[in-house]
Amino acid sequence: MTITYVWRGEFGNDELNVLHAEAFGAPPDDAPPAEWRERVSTHSLGWVVAREADALVGFVNVPWDGFAHAWLQDAMVAASARRSGVGKQLAAIATASARQAGCEWLHVDFDDHLRGFYFDSCGFTPTTAGLIKLRS
Repeated sequence: MTITYVWRGEFGNDELNVLHAEAFGAPPDDAPPAEWRERVSTHSLGWVVAREADALVGFVNVPWDGFAHAWLQDAMVAASARRSGVGKQLAAIATASARQAGCEWLHVDFDDHLRGFYFDSCGFTPTTAGLIKLRS
């Protein structure tokens, strides 16, 4: 499997909706209401696209505050590419790109079953944080 990674790479809304549905177990029509390109272009420092040939197999968004803080958001890897290092490489490129942009911090939040991936594979460290659920 040869995967190519591109910071701020091209992607189509439909293919990202399909990847999002696969990654998060939701139907493709349950995707975010706005076009992905519009959202990431407006709110993000950048994003990383992973492709095997023409197929989109990975994506991570990197929104930021315009200064010191960036976040990994919407990390997605196709089932066919999981456990092959794609997620780790997406995070590594996002980390390097946020660092190069002058960010001081890269944040991530995740479900408990992903602790080993983010702490052991990607180098994040545990922190204390807070969360308020706004919708049920």
